[in-house]
Amino acid sequence: MPELPEVETTARELKKKVLGRTFLDVWTDFPKMIRLRQGYGGQVKKTFEQFKKEIKGRKIKDIKRRGKNILFELSGSKTLLVHQKLTGHFLYGKWEKQGDKWKPSSGPLSEKINTYIHLLFTLDNGQMLALSDLRKFAKVELWGTNQLKGSEALKSLGPEPLDKSFTFKKFKEILKNKKGKIKQVLMNQAVVAGIGNIYSDEILFKAKVHPFKNVPKLSEAELKKIYQAIKKILPLAVELQGESISDYRVLSGERGLFDKARKVYRREGEKCNRCGTKIKRAKIGGRSAHFCPQCQKE
Repeated sequence: MPELPEVETTARELKKKVLGRTFLDVWTDFPKMIRLRQGYGGQVKKTFEQFKKEIKGRKIKDIKRRGKNILFELSGSKTLLVHQKLTGHFLYGKWEKQGDKWKPSSGPLSEKINTYIHLLFTLDNGQMLALSDLRKFAKVELWGTNQLKGSEALKSLGPEPLDKSFTFKKFKEILKNKKGKIKQVLMNQAVVAGIGNIYSDEILFKAKVHPFKNVPKLSEAELKKIYQAIKKILPLAVELQGESISDYRVLSGERGLFDKARKVYRREGEKCNRCGTKIKRAKIGGRSAHFCPQCQKE
């Protein structure tokens, strides 16, 4: 699943490419991913045809990220919320319909992982914005802007680790009464927004903290190291445009470059670059934790 660095990269690239553009049309072969939300509770209303009617002619006024969500602020006090979920990623370019498939002209957009087009917006500059999603889990919702701001969908998210307001003091406060293993707590979106399986592994490796260590048992020094690792790993991953070990790609269809900085995630059996011990993988709450048993002692 795209995590904070991948979603932040996508939002920044979208801002460069489509800010100020207007939606002329929209196509989908999977209308179940589309929702119109009404009221602060976000009740689902209407159909894809009504979504299409609502979206056409709206101008993109701003693009932001909140947690793992991309928010397109549109004219007419509407906001399009997209959560790419497990295998979704945005692409920008031109496609032609051939039978029941959309075909790109050439280049990285032709890579197999980029060809699962299930949502496509036509823009007023002649370009297109597509969502490729192998598993079809992505969420696309059109909200009233004020309703979305007050909705549980955003209010339930924890603080943004890239913000200047995310200080060590704040980090300690949000972990103060938390229980559970540190990896799981870091991945809890209500605790810290945007961190998932990849970057929790990388953060804890850099901090030399075992992923199974219970939060109440973490020392002040360990908390400080985790905080510092968050502040180093996430900006680096954004700078490198994310991790493309699985389905994620940047808008052009090319791979992100964080792979050259990846130390433990999916490196089971490889040697730790610090001490030479083999990286281990262990199950934790249905997910996998990758760590060095020597550098990260429980």
